[in-house]
Amino acid sequence: MRVATWNVNSVKQRIPRLLPWLDQRQPDVVCLQETKLSDDAFHEVLGDDLAERGYEIAHVGQGQWNGVALLSKVGLDDVRRGFDGVPGYPESDSPTEARAVSAVCGGVRIHSLYVPNGRTPDSDHYRYKLEWLARLRDSVAAGNGDDSAANTMLCGDMNIAPADADVFDPDAYVGHTHVTEPERAALAAFDSLGLHDVVRDRWPDDRVFSYWDYRAGMFHKDLGMRIDLVLAGGPVAERVAAAWIDRQARKGSKPSDHAPVIVDLDTAPDGDVGPVVPPPSNPAKRGAGVKLPQSADIGPTE
Repeated sequence: MRVATWNVNSVKQRIPRLLPWLDQRQPDVVCLQETKLSDDAFHEVLGDDLAERGYEIAHVGQGQWNGVALLSKVGLDDVRRGFDGVPGYPESDSPTEARAVSAVCGGVRIHSLYVPNGRTPDSDHYRYKLEWLARLRDSVAAGNGDDSAANTMLCGDMNIAPADADVFDPDAYVGHTHVTEPERAALAAFDSLGLHDVVRDRWPDDRVFSYWDYRAGMFHKDLGMRIDLVLAGGPVAERVAAAWIDRQARKGSKPSDHAPVIVDLDTAPDGDVGPVVPPPSNPAKRGAGVKLPQSADIGPTE
């Protein structure tokens, strides 16, 4: 079973890239983030094309903001919008945002997640991000059977680089979100549930990024971050035959600023490729003193 996750940064704009990519890579399950469409609009613009390709759809939308989807050729059972205890914003009891959807696909509970950005450290949105992650961990920990942590894949834009190795230069991110100790601790809390970062487990010492800012030639210089992750329970992680970043999908005309992450279970149609396909041809050296092209937020701002 091939599982992929991709922050498409507006699916309507990305349709000319998404549909050929589906035909090329043939994923069985696709987790999309930042669809930026309502449920009705998503089905209107993509429903027929996806059905022709054999996909069932679960979408949780919020109009022009956020939005997550699950596409599956291997079943879409027990669909859940959000998760138990998901907090709202700006208050915990406010309406919830469209950031999580899950279902049992091919026998595995798969989540498509768009973790809050956090904006700036110690802001209300940053505290919301930490609470959101803590509630997600509690929800996963409480699962059993098909919903157990051991049978879970958390896929999506986590808006956290797990370690300094997951950014092009740690010094460039000082004072920003995505790299702070509380964020990394909130992400690492899933380790205690037996979840594995399958890309890093497979490529422990490699330079691997999944997001590059559109500006300042960051992509061509490979000045990026690894914030799009797949965390899998132990029995699922043991089935991983390949785990890689599809950098080809970030190239060319009108791409998303994220690349898909592809994880193959049991068999690997393209072989045990990776960690980044194709690799960058002229990456800038780490620690070269390059500054971020923005003054505040890193990555998508919502």
